[in-house]
Amino acid sequence: MAAQVNGDDEDRQITLVDDQGNEELYEILFTFHSDDYDKSYVLLYPAAVGDDEDIEVQAFSYDADNAGDVTSNDLHEIESDDEWDMVQGVLNTFLDDDRLSGK
Repeated sequence: MAAQVNGDDEDRQITLVDDQGNEELYEILFTFHSDDYDKSYVLLYPAAVGDDEDIEVQAFSYDADNAGDVTSNDLHEIESDDEWDMVQGVLNTFLDDDRLSGK
């Protein structure tokens, strides 16, 4: 899986490319850092989702350079069940808090 970040912090989108070379544009829902895992994470959702459609959120850990930029090799799949549970907990907190999710 490859990624390309488009735009600046105001327009945060990532193009993901699967193993077959198919590209799909994603919006960045939010990013956060976990001190427990000493990693940064990004949560994404497809940009082409309509208002009435369910949204499938994807999560990756990532490495940014000293300037904070993320390149195509910087997204990493989350493989540990404990790590997934932590990310799911952060997402649930985000979704349950109207101030964070913009509900």
